Amino acid sequence: MLKSLLHRPLLPLLALPLLVAPAPLPAQTGGAPYQIDGRGFTRLQDAVDAIGEGEGEGIIRIAPGYHRDCAVQTAGRIAFVAAEPGRAIFDGVTCEGKAALVLRGAGARVDGLVFQNMRVPDGNGAGIRLETGDLDVVNAMFRNSEQGILTADDPDAALTIDRSTFSRLGRCDRGLSCAHSVYTGIYGRVTVTRTRFEKGSGGHYLKTRAIAVDVSDNSFDDTQGTGTNYMIDLPSGSVGRIANNLFVQGRDKENYSAFIAVAAEERKNPSRGLVIEANRASLPAGMGRRSVFVADWSGEALAIGANELGAGLMRFEKR
Repeated sequence: MLKSLLHRPLLPLLALPLLVAPAPLPAQTGGAPYQIDGRGFTRLQDAVDAIGEGEGEGIIRIAPGYHRDCAVQTAGRIAFVAAEPGRAIFDGVTCEGKAALVLRGAGARVDGLVFQNMRVPDGNGAGIRLETGDLDVVNAMFRNSEQGILTADDPDAALTIDRSTFSRLGRCDRGLSCAHSVYTGIYGRVTVTRTRFEKGSGGHYLKTRAIAVDVSDNSFDDTQGTGTNYMIDLPSGSVGRIANNLFVQGRDKENYSAFIAVAAEERKNPSRGLVIEANRASLPAGMGRRSVFVADWSGEALAIGANELGAGLMRFEKR
């Protein structure tokens, strides 16, 4: 069953433009790796400040190479754009003990960048820490870190992720709270489309307390995951839709009891009418394992439509 689910051309997932960096690049040296309208900056923070001061708007173009640098945005609307997608790599350096990009301006866009090897003492090292404002992420890669994207609360803002990859992220160790591939606080809306989640190293793949979600046309491939939990966790409940995704559960799970969890921690957000349809999901072949596709603690009427479920998967369970 697993083989057939992985190879049937039902979804556009197998054609996803998974962003992978080309051959190894040299460390960024000399020159001006950050450009704003022809002006060069050697430090990312200087480029950010040049736009952010005075609530400005602008684009920072980031040269190919390994950038052991980070920045904090406190104002303005800034687009962080790779001059060559997949070849501008932020590697292992965080600001404020949080992330390579700490964003608390009016808004931001991240396009074509790679974030890797982010680790901090509290176990929440991320490529991006979003503290306030809207954020659009497109064609980006987050890998080999504690978290990919972590947010605070901003109920009036939106996070959008499209055509990106989250690989080898998450952790649940050292007696610290777990980290996840993507973990958002109470954002107004979280949209995740045409994105791949894979090879998780703990926690959940997508955990969001957003008031509304749109999670569609993605792949959640847990076959090489280690110590992972839910594919999608909506711990406070949510409305919106989860549709046309591919889910494949792996063998090495800390918690394999459910694929999608609704309001497992609290019922802060309404969940009535949450649409879950046109998804495909399977369990590891030959293990005899049983699991639940949607586990619900909200007690509200979810709109669970037709989903293609493999052997051993129960459609729904109220908890």
